[in-house]
Amino acid sequence: MYVFLPSTVPALAAVLAEGRVEGAPLTAFAADPGPGGDAEEAEYEAMYAAAEASLALLAADPAAPRRRVVLSANLADHLVAREAREAGGVVRVRVTGHIPLKRLASAHVDDADAAADIARAAEDPGSDAADGHELMWYALQELPHLVKE
Repeated sequence: MYVFLPSTVPALAAVLAEGRVEGAPLTAFAADPGPGGDAEEAEYEAMYAAAEASLALLAADPAAPRRRVVLSANLADHLVAREAREAGGVVRVRVTGHIPLKRLASAHVDDADAAADIARAAEDPGSDAADGHELMWYALQELPHLVKE
């Protein structure tokens, strides 16, 4: 199952240092478009559900750079348990094991120019301050450079 995990830049640095995503069980989001639904649109919505959840992680870590981070991973179905249906074609899931770095597919991160709006959104849950900022795609080999910015 393809899942989207909310994260932060310091958490991403820890993933790179440890070689895995730790902290099981982990909350993630997955696409579940249902019959006749648009799978691509559901994946986009699942990614942004994880981006919204990353705002809570940023609120809990005032020292973290104000950039939403979403990690995407391809996991075996037995490691993922469905928890609840979210809006649209999105389902919240629980990942029951650690995720090795090799299972990550990519990361999606705000541009540094979005920091002020992301900071406002982290301070004010439900705010639309982060709206209009698209997450940028990063390949795994680019992630070490991202955490050094």
